[in-house]
Amino acid sequence: MGEFDAIGDAVTGVMLARAIEPQAGEADGHTRERNCLNCRRPLAGPYCSACGQKAHVHRSMRAFLQDFVQGLFNFEGKIWRTLPMLVWRPGVLTRRYIAGERARFVSPVALYLFTVFAMFAVLNLTGQLGSANSARIPKHGLEAGISENKAELAKLETQRKAAADAGQNVADLDRKIVENKQELSAMQMVLNGKTISAGNGDNAVPRWIGPFIKNVQDNPQLASMKAQDAASKFSWLLIPISLPFTWLLFPLRRRYSTYDHAVFVTYSLSFMMLLMIGGGVLAAAGLGGIAGLLFFVPPFHMYRQLKDAYELGRFSAIMRTMALVTFAFIAAALFVAAVVAIGVM
Repeated sequence: MGEFDAIGDAVTGVMLARAIEPQAGEADGHTRERNCLNCRRPLAGPYCSACGQKAHVHRSMRAFLQDFVQGLFNFEGKIWRTLPMLVWRPGVLTRRYIAGERARFVSPVALYLFTVFAMFAVLNLTGQLGSANSARIPKHGLEAGISENKAELAKLETQRKAAADAGQNVADLDRKIVENKQELSAMQMVLNGKTISAGNGDNAVPRWIGPFIKNVQDNPQLASMKAQDAASKFSWLLIPISLPFTWLLFPLRRRYSTYDHAVFVTYSLSFMMLLMIGGGVLAAAGLGGIAGLLFFVPPFHMYRQLKDAYELGRFSAIMRTMALVTFAFIAAALFVAAVVAIGVM
């Protein structure tokens, strides 16, 4: 065994030396091998028949730059074939990719990751994500509301006293006084940063939610930043969250596999990310009204993708689009709840 180990170590040393230092005939940056450098299978052509790697690799900066440019333009070529179809003919794109046209289009996962990265980059650069400060309730507005409620409460109590002295029914005034006191108490709690609490009491929530509430109350801006960071890191969760809802659209059609639904969902989500990018750019350019109109685009896009991808009739596609829009809101709510919980904790 020792002899075999020694031989193995020697062979490994030679291979490492060849990987680091060019041998004779390799000074020009080319390697000339009889066996594949990746899987060690015998070579019989320009590519390895087992793993597909090039038979002769290049070890030069020129080769490095060529690989970089080739990879860039290969993706760019695919992206310009994929995006127009994703925007206008999403169902055809989905069906063709599922049917096997993989080299022609950007894969759903690669496109989704690209659009998620681009969306967060654009929204951050344009300032559309904003900070938690902009979502806070104005303190002066709360103080003014509390003052108004106190004045109204004093007026109601005066009216009740007068009605009671006159022997009139005060049940309606008592109800208004109780409601006013409840509103005043709630506004005071919000002003003090104690909207809800964990533990026992009328305004209590389960104790396991306590840490979430405490983190948000202690530093709402930091909690918001953590939630945004979690949304970018765990954006892939949207795919498994959305898949069951897509399956519910076709529970009795066994011809559609989970893979088919995954391709449909991922391409659809990629388009929604592009739509958010467009909305962010329009809002940053002062065209908020036009950006608001983009809210009506998703149902139309869902209809076209469903109809062509699953080869549905018009009525069937419309009914499933209505269901899919509802499912999309539920999936989005579940995703937001998940990333907020992850970020805050």
